[in-house]
Formats: sequence, structure tokens, C-alpha cells
Amino acid sequence: MAFIQLYREKLKENYTFLNTIFTSRNIEWGIVSKLLCGNKIYLKEIIALGTHEILDSRVSNLRKIKSIDPNIQTVYIKPPAKRSIESIVKYADVSFNTEIYTIQMLSNEAKKQNKTHKVIIMIEMGDLREGVMGEELVDFYGQILQMPNIEITGIGTNLNCLSGVMPTQDKLIQLSLYKQLIEAKFNITIPWVSGGTSVAIPLILKNARPMAINHFRVGEALFFGKDLFTGETIQGMHDDVFKLFTEIIEITEKPDTPTGELGENVAGNTFSMNDTEDFGGTSLRAIIDIGLLDMQPQYLDADDPDITIIDASSDMLVIDISNSKKNYKIGDLISFKIKYMGALYLLNSDYIEKTIA
Repeated sequence: MAFIQLYREKLKENYTFLNTIFTSRNIEWGIVSKLLCGNKIYLKEIIALGTHEILDSRVSNLRKIKSIDPNIQTVYIKPPAKRSIESIVKYADVSFNTEIYTIQMLSNEAKKQNKTHKVIIMIEMGDLREGVMGEELVDFYGQILQMPNIEITGIGTNLNCLSGVMPTQDKLIQLSLYKQLIEAKFNITIPWVSGGTSVAIPLILKNARPMAINHFRVGEALFFGKDLFTGETIQGMHDDVFKLFTEIIEITEKPDTPTGELGENVAGNTFSMNDTEDFGGTSLRAIIDIGLLDMQPQYLDADDPDITIIDASSDMLVIDISNSKKNYKIGDLISFKIKYMGALYLLNSDYIEKTIA
């Protein structure tokens, strides 16, 4: 059975690295846990790091977090759906919002539950996902101020997640100006200006973030140590907190080209003779116990650099081990480094065991 392994010490070191960056600059931050897909084993690990805030896009995951530690501040990081309002108020201390109608429902439900629900108003700043348009922000904010059982704890924006718009210094300055505008208009203080996710960390490291930006939501950088501007690993961080292990279930010398009438495979792809350089050649192929049901091959990098991924079906992945210097046998483990989206697939699969080292 294939399994994904979390390396506890590497996770701790990444957390300490980030926490030092943020606390030394008086920035509050929380861990985005959606990658973990509600796995309690791993949720306990991030709570044990000492974080006071966890953010997620699934209410069921926030419920699990509260069951582990009710004192953790939980944040729901997408606009709430109407049918989820009751559970969001119950399990999320804070939610990201972009609709007056939705916040009114949150207000009504919070009153029923005798709670004050906090909201962060998300502002559209070019990435074209969720967000209130800038010209509508002042009126929007004014309407929410009148709602009972609702506390506006901040404004924020989300960049890079849909259209790839980067959180440049100019973008964050613009967000800071929205803060100034609202505070002047309503004579209030906005506690949080949430400047984004892992993608903004390079700006912090360069001390290029406007001082008003005082809150960040971090997931990918914690688990993968990645500089999303350059694609490189941030110096001082680990890029292999997670690793995938798979077992070889077949090793056979086989032709490089299929034989017979060709059609689409289960993934909708058709083999082309251009896919291979040697039409009459063979290769030593191994099959490992993981498939498209659990992952996408493009998000995996074999630790053995001489292994080539050929393709996958629903439950099996075929690799070429012809050039490997290792003498692989049936039952041997093949390990892979995983990209963010690859880990998301794997952690969401019930068929992949989750372990800790």
C-alpha cells in the first residue's frame, strides 16, 4: 500500500523559520490547513507547533480542529454558502466574505447561537476570484457596520490563486490605501489587513511589504518551503516535509510501443508514435501501486533521478527503471518528492496511508 509520510522535525523547522520572520515584523499569521484534507493525525501536528490560528476552506475540517483544541481561532477562507451558514457560525470564529446577503445571514445565525461572528471583507484586486470591487467597498463596509452580532475584524485580498496576479508591493500599497480610506470614513481602526498567502513571503523577506499589511495566511510555504516568485526553495527551509512511498508490484522488460489498434486510454489520452524515439526498442518497466485515483503523475518527482514516469491508469503507475543504477526488486519502495497539487490529491485519497516520521 502506498503511503505519504510527514517529517515532523522538518515541519517544525519550517514553522520556526516562518514564525521568526513574522513575529520579528509584528505580523500575525495563521496556518492554512486545507492541504491536510481534515486528517486528524496531521492536524494534531500543526496544532502542536503552537499556532493560535488555523484557516481552512472546508467546514468539516474546522469542526475537527475545534474537536482537537477548542481554543484555536478557526477561519473559513472562502465566501460562505447559504446551506453552510449554521455550521460556519458554529465552527468558524472568522469567515471571509464578499456579499451583503451572506453576511446578513451570518448575523441572523450568530444571534441565534448567541455569538459574535467575525468577518474579513475580501477586496477584488485583479486576480478575478472572490472580492468586493474597490469602488463599492465604502458602501459595503457601511452596511455591515450596522449588523448585530457581526464584528469586522479586517480587510484582505487574495492574489495568484486564479489568474496568477502576483502580490507586488504596488498591490499591497493599494490594499493599505483601502484601510486608510475606510478608517477615515468611519472613524474606526481595522485590526487586520490580510495581505495574502505564501506567495507574498518574498516581499516580507525583502522588507518590501507596506507596514499596514499585518496578517498573512500560509500553507504552501510551510509545507514546501517554496518561493512562489522564483519557484525555488526559500533558503533555510525544507521542500520535503512530505514524501510519497510506493511499492513495486511488477518488473518486466517490455516493448516501448504498444501493439494493436489504438484508442483513448482511461484518462482520455491517445498514444502517439512520436512519444517514443525507438520504435523497436524495449525498456525495463516497473509498475507501482498508485494511480490516477490518488494522484497526477506531473506532480511527482522520483528521488531516483534515473527513473522516468511513463504513464498511469486508475490504480497503477508505470515507470521506466532501465537507466537506474539501483537493482530494484518486487516489493521495493520507490519514493517521490511531491509538488503542492500532488500532495493535495494524495492527502484527499482514502487509499493512501498517512504516516509520521
